[in-house]
Amino acid sequence: MNHLFSIDNKVAIVTGGSRGIGKMISQGLVEQGCKVYITARNQTELEATANELNELAGKQLCLPIHADLSTMQGIMTFVEAIKTKEKKIDILINNAGATWGAQYSEFPEVGWDKVMNLNAKAPFFVTQQLLDVLAESATAEEPARVINIASINAFNNPRMTNYSYAASKAAVVQLTRHLAADLVDKNININAIAPGFFLSKMTEYSIENKDQQTFVKNMVPKGRLGNKDDICGAVIYLSSKASNWMTGHTLVLDGGVIAASGFGEYGDFI
Repeated sequence: MNHLFSIDNKVAIVTGGSRGIGKMISQGLVEQGCKVYITARNQTELEATANELNELAGKQLCLPIHADLSTMQGIMTFVEAIKTKEKKIDILINNAGATWGAQYSEFPEVGWDKVMNLNAKAPFFVTQQLLDVLAESATAEEPARVINIASINAFNNPRMTNYSYAASKAAVVQLTRHLAADLVDKNININAIAPGFFLSKMTEYSIENKDQQTFVKNMVPKGRLGNKDDICGAVIYLSSKASNWMTGHTLVLDGGVIAASGFGEYGDFI
C-alpha cells in the first residue's frame, strides 16, 4: 500500500486551499507528508488555514501565497511566486472556484464572466504557466499530476439558477480530456474529480438549518454529505503511483447522485 499510494515528500499546489473542499484536500496532503502551497484571495483566512495545518502537522508543510487567480495578472504573479520557491512541482490541484445564482432572464454578464474566469480560464492558464516546473518533476515512472476540481453539475441539471457555474464545470471536464491527450508525452497525468454535496462555502446556503440539511441528504443515495476522507482518498489515488496509467478522466464523487438521477425517489430532486 505504501508503494502504490505514498505521496510523502511531494510538492503540491492547491488553489483555493483555504476553505471548503480545498482546505480538506490541503489537510489530507499535509497529513501524507506533502509540502503544500495554498492560495486564496482572502489573506487573513489563507494564513489562518496555513497556521492551523502546520500546527496539525507539527512542522511547516503548508505555505500560503496570497493570489487572485481570476485575472491573468493575478495568475502570473502567483506563478512567479511559486517559481522563486520551487524548481519542480509534483501535484497541481486546480480547485479555486466561484458561483453565481440569478434567474435566467436576469442573469448578469458579471455573473457569467466572474465564474468563467475563475472556474474555467484559471485552470487552463495556471497549468500552462506551470508546465515547465511540472515537466521538471515528471518521468514515465513518476508522472507529474494535475487534478482539476469539476462538479456533478457538469453532468446533471442542478435544478438551480447557477448557469455559469454548471457551464464552467462542464468546460473543466472537457478541458481535462483535451489537455491530458496533449500533454501525455510530457509524462503529466491530468484528471478531474467531480464532487457532489460536500459541506463548503458554496453549499452552506442549502444546508444552513436542519430541515434543509435533511433535504440535501435525501438527495444523496448514500444518505450523507461528502467528507474530508472522501475527497482526500480520491486525491491521493490520483496523485500516487496507483493511478500512473490513468489520464484524461473525471472521477464522479457524489454518493450515487448521478447514478440515481431520474430514478425513483431521487429523480424527483436531481
